[in-house]
Amino acid sequence: MSQEKLSLKGLNFQATKIEENKNILTITLNRPEKKNALNNVMVNEICYALAYAKQERSVRVIIIAAEGDIFCAGADLRREESESNVPKIEGADDISLMLRHLYKPVICKIQGSVLAGALLMVTNSTHAIAIKEAKFSAPEILRGLWPHMVMAGLFRVMPKRAGLDFIMRGQSIDASKAKEWGLINDFVEKEQLDEHVKNLSEELSNLAPGTMQFGLEAYEKQDAMAFDEALPFLQKQIAKTFEGPDAKEGIAAFLEKRKPDWDK
Repeated sequence: MSQEKLSLKGLNFQATKIEENKNILTITLNRPEKKNALNNVMVNEICYALAYAKQERSVRVIIIAAEGDIFCAGADLRREESESNVPKIEGADDISLMLRHLYKPVICKIQGSVLAGALLMVTNSTHAIAIKEAKFSAPEILRGLWPHMVMAGLFRVMPKRAGLDFIMRGQSIDASKAKEWGLINDFVEKEQLDEHVKNLSEELSNLAPGTMQFGLEAYEKQDAMAFDEALPFLQKQIAKTFEGPDAKEGIAAFLEKRKPDWDK
């Protein structure tokens, strides 16, 4: 399956809604009656949509949104399943890895509280915008569990002591504290969320898509390197960027005093 051209046509998405509009793909979590808890069907549908987004050059930005009052309550401990004909892609069943290896802008549009495993999406997306009323928590310790998988992304965006306190006590933080600790980029009034995310997604989609993808891949790779390894690696990436079609078009547009055409 992983070698085939992916398509959204004819697929029956049960736990999510997928909308492609111009250069933006929106994945909406659609189990509001279950607080958008992640079951196997939802995880597979998200991963398939992310794989499709990575495949399609026309998809420049991905938005992860949700229906209902809760963005996502983490894993569905009841293991209830629903019917879906969305294929399973071999080796593509980890949302964190899918997001980090997508190399495209991903915006979490947070219209409600984020709990437990839902932090996998928030911490591994490039952007997270929340409403002012949203709460964030990793309550696993209160159930005798521990957010093992969440830690990988969490400690790449939050200060270590703040992150440790966050998961050790299981207490929620508000949007203001989440922004202070780097968990989200910003928070807005509820009625401003749609417009704010729309403007951000459109701005990102109008930037050099090939360079954006190449740059985000370089960022991800250097993030795991020691400084002395990262610098020469990034130096090589600069040369490759200048050789790319986006750089040539961008420089030509600048010299000719016109807007660049990224579809060339």
